Amino acid sequence: MAEEFKVPFALSDKERYEVLLPQIKILLSKDDLLLSNLSNFTAALKQTFEKISWVGFYLFDGEKLYLGPFQGKVACTKIVLGKGVCGTSALNKETIIVGNINNFPGHIACDDGSNSEIVVPILKGTELIGVLDLDSYQFNAFDETDRKNLEDLCKFLAQEIFVNR
Repeated sequence: MAEEFKVPFALSDKERYEVLLPQIKILLSKDDLLLSNLSNFTAALKQTFEKISWVGFYLFDGEKLYLGPFQGKVACTKIVLGKGVCGTSALNKETIIVGNINNFPGHIACDDGSNSEIVVPILKGTELIGVLDLDSYQFNAFDETDRKNLEDLCKFLAQEIFVNR
């Protein structure tokens, strides 16, 4: 079944999120496989924002983060907690925005074209489920608008999509 999904590019980022959020809630269903939901989620974000060069999930298995569904170039398959932006976000259970990845000590470069990044932890209560990682070829591509809305999206995922974790 083809899914209907449209977000006009003429909108500001804030307006795009306002259009995106309700569509995500319709597009994803706890009755679908987690893999399908996360795959459509990453595709929807990549389709909505041209500033995104890579978007995907790293899922926590209790020890490390492992690559999940993503859109973009080939990526690192596992990340140790505390390493790179993803591992640091996961360890501290907080969102990290990096305007210039060259200034982040220990950055893990999967795509040498990436210049900025935002990583949002996905938490069920205090339990780490994984992280949502977005990269951009632009410097300073992500801001507080992205933080707020991506955190809201990750809360939705934790409450409605990661139901059996």
